[in-house]
Amino acid sequence: MKKIVLAYSGGLDTSVILKWLQNTYNCPVVTFTADIGQGQELELVEEKAKNLGVEEVYIENLQEDFVKNYVFPMFRANTLYEGNYLLGTAIARPLIAKRQIEIANEVGADAVAHGATGKGNDQVRFELGYYANDNKIKVIAPWRDWDLETRNDLIEYAKKYQINIPKDKLGEPPFSTDANILHTSSEGKILEDPWEETPDHVFSRTNDLFNTPNQHEIINIEFQNGDPIKLNGEKLKAHELLSNLNKIAGIHGVGRVDLVENRFVGMKSRGIYETPGGTILLHAHRAIESITLDRGEAHIKDELMPKYAEIIYNGLWFSSERLAIQKLIDSTQLKVNGEVRIKIFKGNVIVLGRRSPNSLYDTSLVSFDEKGDYNQKDAEGFIKINSVRLKKNN
Repeated sequence: MKKIVLAYSGGLDTSVILKWLQNTYNCPVVTFTADIGQGQELELVEEKAKNLGVEEVYIENLQEDFVKNYVFPMFRANTLYEGNYLLGTAIARPLIAKRQIEIANEVGADAVAHGATGKGNDQVRFELGYYANDNKIKVIAPWRDWDLETRNDLIEYAKKYQINIPKDKLGEPPFSTDANILHTSSEGKILEDPWEETPDHVFSRTNDLFNTPNQHEIINIEFQNGDPIKLNGEKLKAHELLSNLNKIAGIHGVGRVDLVENRFVGMKSRGIYETPGGTILLHAHRAIESITLDRGEAHIKDELMPKYAEIIYNGLWFSSERLAIQKLIDSTQLKVNGEVRIKIFKGNVIVLGRRSPNSLYDTSLVSFDEKGDYNQKDAEGFIKINSVRLKKNN
C-alpha cells in the first residue's frame, strides 16, 4: 500500500485501527470523517487524528447531501425493512463509501479501510459501496485481519501506543450506538436478550411517554414531487426540515422501535432504533400519496417496497436493480404535491387532514349524499363477473 484512506470516527475502535494501519502497512493514512448529523465534537476528531501523526484530515459536512439525495429518495418508497426498520444506518453507508473513494482518488490512495466488524452488515455495505465506485480499490477490514479480539485488547493496544482513551471508554459500555440525522441505533450487551425490556437510559433522542407533554402539537408538512419542502409554512433545506421534525417528535416520544431483525450475514440481532422525524415523514408521505396516487401506482409501490428495502439493507444502493426501482418510484411522485396536517401526542402520529391540487379524491363519487357520475346498478355485473370462479368451486 502506498496510501490508505480510513473512515474515521475518532472513537476507540477507529483510533486503534488508525495506529494499527500505520504500524502494519508503514504508509501514510488519510482520515475521513463524514458529518451526517451524528452530533459529535468534530474538532476533537481532527485533533485526535493529528496527534496520531495524520497529515491529511478530511472532515466534511454532508448533512444536506445525505438527506436530499439518500434519505428523501428512500422515503418516496415508504421504505421499511421487515415492517419496522426505517434503515437509518443502512442508508448512510453508501454516501460515506462514495465520498471515501472520491477522497482516495484525490489524494492518490490505493486502499481504503473501515472499522466495521466481521459479524455485522456494515462491512458488506461499506465494501459493496467501495467496489461500486472503484472496482480496483484495495479494501482493508482490520476486524477481520488483526489478532485483537475484545475491547480490553483494544484498550491495551491504545495504552501501549499512548492513544488517548475517553474515561467512559475505559469500562465496557453497556451497548454500542450509531447515530446520524435520521436515527440513532443501539445494540449489543444488555440488549442482546430479546426478552429483557430496554432500559430508558439507552434512548438518547426521544422522551419516555411518561415524560412527554400532556398537550398535543399540530404541524403542517408540504410536499412537492414526493419530498417534504415546508414545515408549518416555512420553506427549509432538506436537513433543516428533518432536524426540526426530530426535535418535535423527540419531545413527544415518537419514533422508538425495538426490533429483532435478520442480518444479511445470516444471524438475527436485536436493535433499538430511534427515528423521530422519519416516523412523522413516513405517516405524512403515505397520507399525501393516499389522495394523489392512482390505485395501481399505490399498490405496485407497496409490492416493490419490501424488495427495495432489502436492497438498501444489504448494501446494494448502487446496484442496477435499485436504480431501476428508483426510477419507477420517482415516476409516481410527480403529482405527489400538497399538504398534510398532523397531530403529535404521546408517541402517536395522527393524520388530521390532507389536501392537494392533484387530488384524485372525488367527493361526488364517494358521498352518500350525492349521486355523482356513478350508477350503482353497474356494481351488480361487476360482482357477478368476479364471482364466476368462486361459484365453480362449490
